[in-house]
Amino acid sequence: MKKLILAAVGALTIVCSGCKENETPVQKRQERIIIYQIFTRLFGNTCTSPVPWGTIDENGVGKFADISTTVLDSLKAMGITHVWYTGVPHHASLTDYSSFGIEPDDADAVKGRAGSPYAVRDYYNVDPDLAVDPSKRLEEFESLVERTHQSGLKVIIDIVPNHVARRYHSISHPETDFGANDDTSVEYARNNNFYYVPATPYVSPTAGNLAQTPDGDGQFDEMPAKWTGNGARSASPSIDDWYETVKINYGVRPDGTKDFDEVPADVADSTIAAMCDFWKDKDVPDSWKKFRDIALFWLSKGVDGFRYDMAEMVPVKFWSYMNSAIKQARPDALLMAEIYNPAVYEDYIRTGKMDYLYDKVQLYDTLRAVTVGRADASSIGQTLKAEEPYRNHLLHFMENHDEQRIASGGFAGNARKGFPAMVVSAMATTSPLMIYFGQEVGEAASCDAGFGKSTRTTIFDYYPVPALQRWYNSGKCDGALLTDEEKFVRRFYVQLLKAASLCTGTNRKVVELSVKPDTTDVVAFASVDGPDLIVATSNFSDSVEYKVKILLPDTIVRNSLLTYGYTKLDELLYEINEPAILGNPDGGTISVTLKPGKSAVWKPMK
Repeated sequence: MKKLILAAVGALTIVCSGCKENETPVQKRQERIIIYQIFTRLFGNTCTSPVPWGTIDENGVGKFADISTTVLDSLKAMGITHVWYTGVPHHASLTDYSSFGIEPDDADAVKGRAGSPYAVRDYYNVDPDLAVDPSKRLEEFESLVERTHQSGLKVIIDIVPNHVARRYHSISHPETDFGANDDTSVEYARNNNFYYVPATPYVSPTAGNLAQTPDGDGQFDEMPAKWTGNGARSASPSIDDWYETVKINYGVRPDGTKDFDEVPADVADSTIAAMCDFWKDKDVPDSWKKFRDIALFWLSKGVDGFRYDMAEMVPVKFWSYMNSAIKQARPDALLMAEIYNPAVYEDYIRTGKMDYLYDKVQLYDTLRAVTVGRADASSIGQTLKAEEPYRNHLLHFMENHDEQRIASGGFAGNARKGFPAMVVSAMATTSPLMIYFGQEVGEAASCDAGFGKSTRTTIFDYYPVPALQRWYNSGKCDGALLTDEEKFVRRFYVQLLKAASLCTGTNRKVVELSVKPDTTDVVAFASVDGPDLIVATSNFSDSVEYKVKILLPDTIVRNSLLTYGYTKLDELLYEINEPAILGNPDGGTISVTLKPGKSAVWKPMK
């Protein structure tokens, strides 16, 4: 990656050609988007003595009802704007709800006992685990949506378009079932929902792998075999494949050629209305229609947006069809996509009409490398510069359900070591920011829940989240049971999110600032919107204290209406108390002592 110096105030605000003029109400909003991801099944779990691979009776489970107005008001007070409820659609599980007409799944097609939320079994209802009364589970979800809205927050749920559970069957709308009308005698047909291995039985990889699936017998019945969710075409996928899921066919032939209309360049760059008009008379593959209708169903339930799992494994032309239909119905719907290939970002933004894409392989990976000492802090500015073409369309995070917890032994080892990275993630751009539940109290995910490994909070098993439990305190949400260290971590996050919420406005610009003397551990940024100035800095060293001068260009000082000589600054994180701008002929200087791992966010005092 080339070393690039950010020298102009507007250096980080370029967007891809064709994006800015067609921005949706989501991108035009003045409020900073801050998303709180809740893994719904785990959130309210009060079990304190769980066992690995425990059943729902042994280990407990959280419910929609546990996410009370008290919880939601607390999130709103932190600066959260959207809640992503992960694991809402009904997915494959070993838990028996046959008394409600829901049979348990086969252990050979389920990971863990609770099952992966990304092996959706019925898109027209919610997971029965999450309801106090499973027969009224959809109504209980609707009540959660209403509570969330009453607290001034918006609701996001997952749609997983690339794959579904191996035994997908909608109890609520069986006429919409994937695969119900497929021709299973051929590998591919345009309107088949799945790909097949004709005349060949499926062979489960779980036989003989009791450490992975202790209840599996390897006898799962599927004839003919379907392609596995990650694209594995064998009738005998490996234990490392997404064997609990099957791949959806979007009209892409096995040789990779497309069996649907292309989108002309002038339409790709046009408005949502023009995109809808383009698709209205087109004959599209059956899977396209099914997922469009799924999205519109959840919008009718009050959902305000979607997080799309593995979006780049689905053709971008489908997204233009799906997302334009969503935006036509709800222009303010927030659409964010899990994507890991920067080479396709612009196409998924322009043609696919995505609002935001995961910033994983660039900023997250860079900040993680700097945090653990594998890279210098100077690489942060280089990464931000490389992201300029699509900067306003990226979602920042340092934790989510796929990534290791910051405080885990697999990452930083304690929550405080992640503070500098979080400050950069929150303050070095105006992009949306996401916090994973429990991150704000330093959850370390140190327990072995069953399927998978510790360091990540399980998404496969019934299990508690201990640090979050101590904040939740049986629904009081007062943090009374938190350790002193967890209270310290939470105070930091509360202050950081308040500071991040100030970085608003579509005209706000961010510039990297020079730090003297030169160091590979310290970075600083100015966030500017007219006279509104915020300055942030972080010391990534966990052992070296730095006395530095942060240099503000004269243009920033004058545009911010500051007075040379001495201007007092308010430090918003309350970690450092050295508030001063000292005038000099070339601009302004903030002199500060940064202890190891410390950060500061300043705003001029009025």
